[in-house]
Amino acid sequence: MQQQQQQRRMFTAALLALVFILAAVSTTEAGKKEKPEKKAKKSDCGEWQWSVCVPTSGDCGLGTREGTRTGAECKQTTKTQKCKIPCNWKKQFGAECKYQFQAWGECDLNTALKTRTGNLKRALHNADCQKTVTISKPCGKLTKPKPQGKFHLLK
Repeated sequence: MQQQQQQRRMFTAALLALVFILAAVSTTEAGKKEKPEKKAKKSDCGEWQWSVCVPTSGDCGLGTREGTRTGAECKQTTKTQKCKIPCNWKKQFGAECKYQFQAWGECDLNTALKTRTGNLKRALHNADCQKTVTISKPCGKLTKPKPQGKFHLLK
């Protein structure tokens, strides 16, 4: 008798386990069917092309840039975006190009200029920047060596 009760309990437990597994599988399948399928919509819109950043005032700081793209079915073909030009960058090479400069070279006595080279470090917003640039500046006052010794004032 005890053995039959134990077999019934095992059978009941197995049956409950089977029902639980079937319910879990059924719920998973139902969840998959309820989600709407996302259709891959191909767009004929091109990539955004951005103008250079134009500062609001001065030659650095906050500004704006214009973006355009092509496509007959595009909802938006132009837009304006805020941008920022760092004030410590050399603007003569493009406001969105950052260079790492070497030390100044020796003064060229023929031209009274000294030069240094900069390698491109960073370009903002995919700006078109030169890989290397060279800048020059006046050497400044050429100092003559001071004579050594003491001077006496004549009366």
